Amino acid sequence: MSDDTGGYSGESTPSRVQSSTDDKKKRLFFKEIRCMMYGFGDDQNPYTESVELLEELVIEFITEIAHKASQNGRQGRVQVEDIVYLVQKDPPKYARVKDLLTMNEELKKARRAFDEAKF
Repeated sequence: MSDDTGGYSGESTPSRVQSSTDDKKKRLFFKEIRCMMYGFGDDQNPYTESVELLEELVIEFITEIAHKASQNGRQGRVQVEDIVYLVQKDPPKYARVKDLLTMNEELKKARRAFDEAKF
């Protein structure tokens, strides 16, 4: 299997060999993934192996998207527009990104209004 296919067979993941980097990557999103799994119907305390597998997939997805975005956009910088460009052909992802960006702008406006009202 070629490394550029993004396969999940484990052949192209050097993290299995490098245990020191594995320790740093582990449990970045552990708590959040566990809560999300419970929210989507899993047990309140899901199997650690399941959470670790999902976390590995999430990190791999984020890394792949960031790598592709860095190739498309300006050298050395990943911008929001690069991510939007990558997901625009996938309607569910594109809709979710648009929703999150809109919500982020609304939160920024609300914070500004709150900060202005404080003074």
